[in-house]
Amino acid sequence: MIAFDLERLKGEIAELEREMATPGFWEDRAKAKEASQRLEEARERLQSYQELREGLEELELLQELLLEEGKDLAELEPQALALARRLKDLELRIFLQGEFDPNDCYLSLNAGAGGTDAQDWAEMLLRMYLRFLERRGYRAQLLEVSPGEEAGIKSATVDVRGEYAYGYLKGERGVHRLVRISPFDAAHRRHTSFASVNVVPQVEDVALELDEKDLRIETYRASSAGGQHVNVTDSAVRITHLPTGITVQCQNERSQHQNKETALKVLKARLYELSRREREEELRRLQGELKQIEWGSQIRSYVLHPYKLVKDHRTGVETGNVEAVLDGELEEFIEGYLHSSSGVRA
Repeated sequence: MIAFDLERLKGEIAELEREMATPGFWEDRAKAKEASQRLEEARERLQSYQELREGLEELELLQELLLEEGKDLAELEPQALALARRLKDLELRIFLQGEFDPNDCYLSLNAGAGGTDAQDWAEMLLRMYLRFLERRGYRAQLLEVSPGEEAGIKSATVDVRGEYAYGYLKGERGVHRLVRISPFDAAHRRHTSFASVNVVPQVEDVALELDEKDLRIETYRASSAGGQHVNVTDSAVRITHLPTGITVQCQNERSQHQNKETALKVLKARLYELSRREREEELRRLQGELKQIEWGSQIRSYVLHPYKLVKDHRTGVETGNVEAVLDGELEEFIEGYLHSSSGVRA
């Protein structure tokens, strides 16, 4: 059970401030940077709490005044809804206690089984996530898109920047399943398509050395999906890490050097995440709690026919408003995952 402990938070801030005031503290730049980030995050949580408390006190005062004057309380509804949203955001921040939850991240999509339908489904997912990121005010930069032969995309990678980007998106990692009448089937039969989503945190100064002989670096001419996603240049770069088979691409920059540099950052982040998850899996195995690997599991189904339903198989969260979900309204599913993974029921 996770709870908001105000006194503990104040004590954490005071302790960090004392630590940062000690002589020689700033000589260890890595340690100083980490402590500064922790202090900033703690102060932000405290400020959010204080602003929320002040807002609630103001709302209660306004309610009393309106009741005394015999006026309709309905005019307080917009303010109450805004406070409820801020309370929900603060609650979710409490759940985001993972080491990399505050970090930016890379979000990648790959079409799975289902041919053209799967590639179209991957592009639908890409649009869904881009709309969601826009709604949250995150900055999303498309690093690469590999278009399908007939429609849709084979893969895409998005650089996501914003507060707690990894924390909010990490639960989207897994296989997403679509059931619909195929627009590519002349017989109008129902098809099931799959696409996988991967989310890895961006970690500064990853202590990971890459051996050149383990890398296959290729350059190619980028071609955008529909002409609207990325620049079309001759400087696109594809890097394959031969020992693991992990392949990353970047075609967003005009410079081949910049594309290679960005691709290496994405590769390092994915290798770091792979290593971290392998260590966690080994620990669970040793503890007798080995579970199915999430990457190979189906986390959510989107059904468009014979009925309309989006259901998350991990949390049980579901809705019949499929159009809204595909238009980026993912908050209910993300919040449900964060609640369930924290052991707290929504």
